[in-house]
Amino acid sequence: MTTTTSTTNSLEQNRHPLGYATPPAPVSRAAWWTGWIISAIPLLMMGGMGAAILLFSRGMARDGMTKYGYPASSAIPILIVEVVCAILYAIPRTAVLGAVLLTGYLGGAVATHVHAGEAWVFPVIFGVLVWLGLYLRDRRVRDLVPLRRPSN
Repeated sequence: MTTTTSTTNSLEQNRHPLGYATPPAPVSRAAWWTGWIISAIPLLMMGGMGAAILLFSRGMARDGMTKYGYPASSAIPILIVEVVCAILYAIPRTAVLGAVLLTGYLGGAVATHVHAGEAWVFPVIFGVLVWLGLYLRDRRVRDLVPLRRPSN
């Protein structure tokens, strides 16, 4: 009988990450909307524009790759990765994975711009927007990165 209890407890822990006995309370409506509005900026710029370039301006993407020293053939796979990362970020269940992948993608953009001697602040700003938007709309991220102590 004790085996069933320990199995049930381990199953409960798997259902609720961070050891929650119950699911975390949702964020406020204002924070949720603000988070989605902030998240929309990188989603539209990276996902929307990435998809548009992928569909309509492949030549421009190839030219951009060669400008920075990458093979022209890498343009399409890189755009596909960008759009997939943005889609993962837009889906609430996979948003954290999407944010991690977008952060890596934007890190590559920062490195490319630094190497080319260009302004690199925009990919950094987009990275901050990715995590700020997710922080505001997802209680689990807030619990992982507490910016202030909880009041007891």
